[in-house]
Amino acid sequence: MLSHLYIENYTLIEKLDIDFLSGFSAITGETGAGKSIIIGALSLILGQRTDPEVLIDKSAKCIVEGNFEISKLNLKDFFTSNELDYENPCILRREIAPSGKSRAFINDTPVNLNQLKELGEYLVDVHSQHNTLTLNNSNFQMAILDNVAGNQDLLKQFKNEWKIYQQIKNQLEELKLKEKEAKTNRDYLQFLFDELENANLNNDEKEEIIGRLEIQNNAEDIKSTLYRTIDTLLQSDLNIVSQLNELNLQLAKLTYHPQIKVISERMDSSIIELKDIANEAESLEETVHFDALLIEQLTQRLDLLNRLEKKHNVTSVNELIEIYNNLSNELFLIASFDDKIALLEKDFFKQTEKVKELAKNLSIKRENAIPMVENEVKKILSNIGMNTAILKINLSNTEVLSNSGINNITFLFNANKGGELKELSKVISGGELSRLMLAIKSIISKQNILPTVIFDEIDNGVSGDIAGKVGQVMKKMSSNMQLIAITHLPQIAAKADHHYFVSKLSDKNITHSTIKKLKDDEKIKEIAKMLSNENVTASALENAKELMR
Repeated sequence: MLSHLYIENYTLIEKLDIDFLSGFSAITGETGAGKSIIIGALSLILGQRTDPEVLIDKSAKCIVEGNFEISKLNLKDFFTSNELDYENPCILRREIAPSGKSRAFINDTPVNLNQLKELGEYLVDVHSQHNTLTLNNSNFQMAILDNVAGNQDLLKQFKNEWKIYQQIKNQLEELKLKEKEAKTNRDYLQFLFDELENANLNNDEKEEIIGRLEIQNNAEDIKSTLYRTIDTLLQSDLNIVSQLNELNLQLAKLTYHPQIKVISERMDSSIIELKDIANEAESLEETVHFDALLIEQLTQRLDLLNRLEKKHNVTSVNELIEIYNNLSNELFLIASFDDKIALLEKDFFKQTEKVKELAKNLSIKRENAIPMVENEVKKILSNIGMNTAILKINLSNTEVLSNSGINNITFLFNANKGGELKELSKVISGGELSRLMLAIKSIISKQNILPTVIFDEIDNGVSGDIAGKVGQVMKKMSSNMQLIAITHLPQIAAKADHHYFVSKLSDKNITHSTIKKLKDDEKIKEIAKMLSNENVTASALENAKELMR
């Protein structure tokens, strides 16, 4: 329930501070005084968007703050899921800076507009003459039927499962698309993979081949140089090793000299090392042979590696091996698409059955609620001057699942006895549409779903005795909720428990709006004015009192 509203620097309202009570409240005032502006300001703390044009003083910020009694509402889950402090009363605040920047708060904690709007939908239902047209919308019609059928919990469960259903469906479609694209390229990928696999690649292979080719291409030089090394060390007239042996024998005779002894020992070591070098050179020389066939094989292998590197735009065999491994993984994934799709299709089937079952249960409850809605609407419309009006709710099943289930809905209407039932937009007038909406809101109010309902001149096209009956319907509705009606009809205002009057004040060429809660005698005078076009007579006062009984 809305218990307090504070507005500052908004359109015609310089500053407004007003308390609201439970039951039925009427807001009246002269045309242009700002009655609907108050509702416009209230919509800001319900998450609606705005612009800095609403500021009276362009150098100051606009503030709208509302206090709501929420102790009887099941809203703790909302506060927990949004990491907000649960407090009663709950305070919603909106600030609009001169720059146009907007800030929103719930219990002094900054929130985004979506959070503010979500909470606002639990607290207040604002209904204006303009959005009466939403009654022609099939989604709105379905929401009405679900409210009356008490489908809130079941619908929440369906929405959660529908979300999972959509996620699996999207995953399956995406996987099938990837499979199609992958299979289109599979043959080419397989060709690339086979080519690399047949190449039997080895790390650092290319460097080894280049080295072996270098040896083969210089085999004669290598062999000749090794032979000369062996000959010089052991076999030629020079025979360095033999000469060193003879020299060392002479040194050995002088080993009584300590330094010569060291030189002799070092000479022994050198001779051993040179013999070893000669032997190793001899062994190596025997292995070096020019092999034209080997050169051809190595050259072909090197050409293959160079061609593969160029083809795959890389510069090493190691990179080719990495490409080979990637191709292997990609082909494995393509091969596994069938298994993944089969598994996902199994999950999708299970989720589809779950969603269908919930949709079926929704449909049954909707069907069961239709007779009550039709009968109650007929009864209420009869009480407000539409004795022959008939509302027919056409609910059909469809094989195609949607986010509302398996039903299509159409409201058919006829205001005249014996007339043909047609869609609302084709047969109903503005005044009739307002009264039909009132009847539906009256039925919903019995479900205790809406804590506060605000009607902004929903009485358009209604007058006289019918207006009084409309007021009685509102009065009855207010026994289950807080109801606030902006009206220009005395017959409706007279039925209210509380009466607020909006007026305009001019100061220094600036017009401001203000609101006041009327006392009982002031309420009588205001209704008398409304009855007699501002001319308050004794007769008008008596008529006002009569209407209020």
